[in-house]
Amino acid sequence: MGIALADTVIERHRKRLGRKVKRITIDLDPTDDPTHGAQQLAFFHGHYDTWCYLPVAGFLSFNEEPDQYLFAYVLRPGNATASVGAIGILSRLLPRLRMAFPRARLRVRLDGGFAAAEIFAFLEREGLEYVVAMARNKVLERRAARLMGTARRLSRETGETAHLYSECRYAAGTWPKRRRVVIKAEVVRQPGRKPKNNPRFVVTNLAHSPRHLYEAIYCERANVENRIKELHHGLEIDRTSCTRFLANQLRALLTAAAYVLYQELRLRAARTAFRSAQVSTLREHLMKLGTWIQSSVRRIVLHLPASCIHRNDWQIIARSLGAAPA
Repeated sequence: MGIALADTVIERHRKRLGRKVKRITIDLDPTDDPTHGAQQLAFFHGHYDTWCYLPVAGFLSFNEEPDQYLFAYVLRPGNATASVGAIGILSRLLPRLRMAFPRARLRVRLDGGFAAAEIFAFLEREGLEYVVAMARNKVLERRAARLMGTARRLSRETGETAHLYSECRYAAGTWPKRRRVVIKAEVVRQPGRKPKNNPRFVVTNLAHSPRHLYEAIYCERANVENRIKELHHGLEIDRTSCTRFLANQLRALLTAAAYVLYQELRLRAARTAFRSAQVSTLREHLMKLGTWIQSSVRRIVLHLPASCIHRNDWQIIARSLGAAPA
């Protein structure tokens, strides 16, 4: 079912965009799914301070469109590292993307938990563009020391948060070669608190300037967090209370399929007030309606109440999905 979910999303956007797709961005992002019982493969995780699963969600973005479209939601044991399953997910996805969009460049964005030697080797072997966060270490902090000093001085002079950008070549002990690392030297100032040093590092094979790469490319990953919040709070994808792990994976996939349908509904709402609505809003205002249903051999007629506030928007969306006015 997980592959069918990806195929559905890819085919939908192939029909919608076709040859207009020049670049596809793939985002993988882990999240936590707290467990409250004897669920199989639930483990205690120190970072989240709870027993949980650690699912990973996958999203696709097309060209410069702001939305990210869910194509995978893989449940993982609570003791899994961030990169577990990433190569498997990408290995299944890439041939499908290349078949549907043969002219598109493929770009992968990942957070620091995915910065493993085998991940970089896979991305380069597949000829992918990539932007991957890197956790700080003593070597990288030494490379950023001079720039951090300049940022601290600038922050003292202005009394505001300061951030500067640079780059270096770096190879971890397990890497066979050096790679480009973009450095963000940031000093954060907040009222009533001491200035905080916040150096950040991103590994990439792109040639953009450090500032553009970090602010315009990597930081766009933040939008994925909004999609994950929709999954959790709009559709309760974390209702994984079955004892068996595979049963919980099935429940998560069914919820993911529902989310794909809601994203399609949002696309069809482009000419309405719901064009950027959250899933919870779509559910409350478009789906939870008291409606009289009249059916016959030839058709099904929905009679909306006269008091329906969003009746006009509902009709526009319904017609875009193929419904005909009675």
